[in-house]
Amino acid sequence: MSKTIRELTEDLLAAPSACAEVKETAQNYLDAIGGENEAAAAKTFVAELEEDIMPIDGLISFAGSDMGAKVFGADGAKNILAHAKERKAAGAKYCDCPACAACEALLDQKDKILK
Repeated sequence: MSKTIRELTEDLLAAPSACAEVKETAQNYLDAIGGENEAAAAKTFVAELEEDIMPIDGLISFAGSDMGAKVFGADGAKNILAHAKERKAAGAKYCDCPACAACEALLDQKDKILK
C-alpha cells in the first residue's frame, strides 16, 4: 500500500538529511491543508521539493569531491559514491537518502498536492 501525501510529508519532516527550508515548507503545507492558504502553501512546498531534491549526477559529483570527503568522511564518501554510481547505472535519477526519497515520492504526486 502506498503512503498518503501526509505520510510522505511526515517522512520528510523526520528525515535527518532534510534541510531546514524544506522542513519549514512541509510543516507550513501540513498546517494549511483544508484552509484558505492551502493552494499557496502547496505551491511553495512543491517549489521547495523541486529545488532540494539531489539529482544523482549531483550526488556523484559531490561524493567524489574534497567537500564530499569532508562531509561524509573519506570512507563514507567512497561508499556513497559507489552507491550513487550503482543507482545511476540502474536508471535512478535522484539520491535515495531519506529526504530525497520522500521528495521524489511527493513530486510523483505533485498534481494531487497542487489540486
